[in-house]
Amino acid sequence: MSVLKKDFLWGGAVAAHQLEGGWTEGGKGVSTADVMTVGNYRTPRRVTNGIEAGAYYPNHEGIDFYHKYKEDVALFAEMGFKAFRTSIAWTRIFPNGDELTPNEEGLQFYDQLFDECLKYGIEPVVTLSHFEMPFNLVTQYGGFKNRKVIEFFTRFAKVCFERFKNKVKYWMTFNEINNQTNYENGHAPFTNSGIIYSEGDNREEIMYQAAHYELVASALAVKIGHEINSEFEIGCMIAMCPIYPKTCKPEDILMAHKAMEKRYYFADVHVHGSYPTSIIKYWERKGFNIDFTEEDRNILSEGKVDYIGLSYYMSFVTEHKSDNLYFEYNENKDLVNNEFVSKSDWGWQIDPVGMRYALNWLTDKYRLKLFIVENGLGAYDKPLEDGTVDDEYRIRYLAKHIEQMKLAVEEDGVDLIGYTPWGCIDLISASTGEMDKRYGFIYVDRDNSGNGSLERSRKKSFYWFKNVIRTNGEEL
Repeated sequence: MSVLKKDFLWGGAVAAHQLEGGWTEGGKGVSTADVMTVGNYRTPRRVTNGIEAGAYYPNHEGIDFYHKYKEDVALFAEMGFKAFRTSIAWTRIFPNGDELTPNEEGLQFYDQLFDECLKYGIEPVVTLSHFEMPFNLVTQYGGFKNRKVIEFFTRFAKVCFERFKNKVKYWMTFNEINNQTNYENGHAPFTNSGIIYSEGDNREEIMYQAAHYELVASALAVKIGHEINSEFEIGCMIAMCPIYPKTCKPEDILMAHKAMEKRYYFADVHVHGSYPTSIIKYWERKGFNIDFTEEDRNILSEGKVDYIGLSYYMSFVTEHKSDNLYFEYNENKDLVNNEFVSKSDWGWQIDPVGMRYALNWLTDKYRLKLFIVENGLGAYDKPLEDGTVDDEYRIRYLAKHIEQMKLAVEEDGVDLIGYTPWGCIDLISASTGEMDKRYGFIYVDRDNSGNGSLERSRKKSFYWFKNVIRTNGEEL
């Protein structure tokens, strides 16, 4: 007998901007993802001011899911998916973000996609904002630096909730909202909040302000959704990378604790409806002047989420340095190597036991249902002469993580509702824009330069995961 629930939501996860393509079709507007060029492990993606001639923007075509979704959903059904996590491209519904009337053609596309899923008994799990927003809201309003964008997001959310109230039960508001705590690194503030910094900006203060407006927007969306359909399950989505102390030295222990406080306060606000005192004290010490009204306080307390969605790929390690008087965590500077775990080709620490630890940590802290909506291994998959992909390394990675997931449920009592590995079909990498960083059970013939037939084929892991689902996780 399986340790997992009979209605456990096995499936896969993607994001609209990473696979749909059709970037100018169906009335879609330009999103933040559409102005990000291709990069790689060592070369970051560039955010351009509009579309530059000669630059390659991989999200423009993705893997052409916009036209091939029926073929792809059929493959998901063949694997036995119970759930399919995707997102709604904001710019398909409101091309510029500030319109009063939604784009009907965009709504019809998602009607058709969700109908196709439901035809096979696949539950759509939908993220409203997954690393994209209308680029117009960035250029005209400054992204979530501007309180006005709360109104635009909640209008978008309300339209989606009303339109799909009988087709979608599980929702999430903002994907990996806490990634922007690393406000100095790469494009996280841009993808999370539409932030483009200017010279002389206090980047950290701006990040906290934008994140606050997003948290208010999320709480308002939760309230609106529950009013439209009381059966909705509306969650947050947290990038969960547990941070270990390097040693049992007390200062290292405290440093890891403070790092976790800073990275995961978002979940406190989503779940408890209020900020932890540690963050308020941090703002005071740094002299941050956050626009935070009494009305905001009430909204946060009334818009608590129903579950926590989380991604888990890796763990981190930190240590305290003697000149860090206040134990302040900076992800760019304060991470150290973990000699006890291996790494992926992209330098991500592979730590299956960390998944069990993360599930326990979240359960102990929040006492809420959990949903693993991302987990997976980005790797170089090379087809053999007969076209097949022997990705035994992916199977081993996922099997070890599922083993720890099951232990968390069986031995630790974690209330887990589902598991949807990331990039169930190969798609564009959010961090690098590459195709070569593949996660899927389904291979897509496409390379980093946009060449290839886009033909789909089943990897070895496809058949393995089909059996995992069939046995409800008993046969790994």
